[in-house]
Amino acid sequence: MTTKRVALATCSDLPSLDKDDKPLIPALAQRGVTAEAVVWDDPAVDWAAYDLVVVRSTWDYATRHDEFLAWAQTVPRLANPVDVLRWNTDKRYLHALEEASVPVIPTVWLDPSRHFSKRAVHTRMPAFGDFVVKPVVSAGAKDTGRYIPISAQSRAMAITHTMELLDSKRWVMIQPYVTSVDSAGETCLTYVDGEFQHAARKNALLTGHAQPTKGLGLYLEEKMAPVTPTAEQLAVADQALRVAGQELGLDGPLLYARVDLVTGEDGPLVIELELAEPSLWMQYSGANPTLARFADAIAARA
Repeated sequence: MTTKRVALATCSDLPSLDKDDKPLIPALAQRGVTAEAVVWDDPAVDWAAYDLVVVRSTWDYATRHDEFLAWAQTVPRLANPVDVLRWNTDKRYLHALEEASVPVIPTVWLDPSRHFSKRAVHTRMPAFGDFVVKPVVSAGAKDTGRYIPISAQSRAMAITHTMELLDSKRWVMIQPYVTSVDSAGETCLTYVDGEFQHAARKNALLTGHAQPTKGLGLYLEEKMAPVTPTAEQLAVADQALRVAGQELGLDGPLLYARVDLVTGEDGPLVIELELAEPSLWMQYSGANPTLARFADAIAARA
């Protein structure tokens, strides 16, 4: 019997996978599948030799977005597919969710082709309450800053940050900072084959004012803990995934997904919908291990 081969795509900074994904290799071996960690931009790799390629810790894609998508286009059997990666690695997908009545954080979008002046950028920033500036293509809170509008110094830093991103031809998003993140963090819900598996709480990454994260490594370290989501959180996450499926014209569930929520004044808000290369934090899944479910789903698709 021929053994199925699966590539778990990663980046050169993590050639042996992130620690959360490493247990997938022995778990798949138990299911008769040979899994290997493979660096996505290694020119020597024959991607057609694999029965399935699962995108995992490809976390250097944000600075090489076009190159990453061009690579994904060449992979014969990719989970999740290239159209999903293209749509989801640009945070303007949040506008599509908002248009479909999914509760999201209100966002101002700045197009670099409009050549905004500093004054024009200034007028688009909130007058009250902390706010966040970040590019639409980013990962792990890279190139992201939190600012306070009543401080002239902080506001000037926010304008400089925004102009630097626009000058580098990157779309920019400006959002109010949801203060509940400081006390309650984010609730991250993991799905496998369209079914909810477990949730984890992620502590705030932007804990102070005026701290753009440029040049701080591949991603910011996240502090996690298991958590039980509320019925309202589950409903919002399910709605976001349903709308994403409609936007993408999917005819079935995705292999994996993560929905990150924060708590606004009127309830849960989607801060991120992660369909490309999310950490699934399987070690926080408790008595119903997500690892086994994920390995089953990969083996079934290989």
